[in-house]
Amino acid sequence: MKIMRMFMFSAESALSIEEIANRLKLTKQSISRELNSLKAAGLIKKKKSAGISEKKSGRKTTHLKWILDSKYYFLKPLEHLLIGTSLLNKREIIARFGKAGHLKLLVIAGVFIQDPDSRADLLIVGDRLKKIVIDRAVAKMEGEIGKELRFAFFETSDFLYRHSISDKLIRDVLEYPHQRIFDRLGIRY
Repeated sequence: MKIMRMFMFSAESALSIEEIANRLKLTKQSISRELNSLKAAGLIKKKKSAGISEKKSGRKTTHLKWILDSKYYFLKPLEHLLIGTSLLNKREIIARFGKAGHLKLLVIAGVFIQDPDSRADLLIVGDRLKKIVIDRAVAKMEGEIGKELRFAFFETSDFLYRHSISDKLIRDVLEYPHQRIFDRLGIRY
């Protein structure tokens, strides 16, 4: 599911096994096996891309990449199933960021509510936030979802100041479709 979802989010991109492994934090062997199954089902196809010529031999190399087959008959229903449903449980998201510090506000948008035009997918506000914990939680979620997440986090005082001066990022997240899944600030938007 991770691999299929990643191809849905990256419909126009051709990806190598190495790129997929890096994004999803999976082994190349397991990815190779799944790619062959998805190719046999018709969801993806191989695409050769020209590489940079090697200095010693002077030959161009070709790299094998994979791309979503936009003509796949069941693409729309599958896309609805994999992307149109809730990607992660809200309680699970709160739990993952609860260890990052004293949470005050956690907002989901973008990929979590099927709004590709959103400026951010996550907005995290709290006190004594630990960047490394947030980065790890986001990286794990990216691997599960199959898409790079856009996120911002602020200490409470910084967030309140930015909110008071109508900071563009804060305004863009809070004035457009979003869900407050954890809110101890109680401020009006």
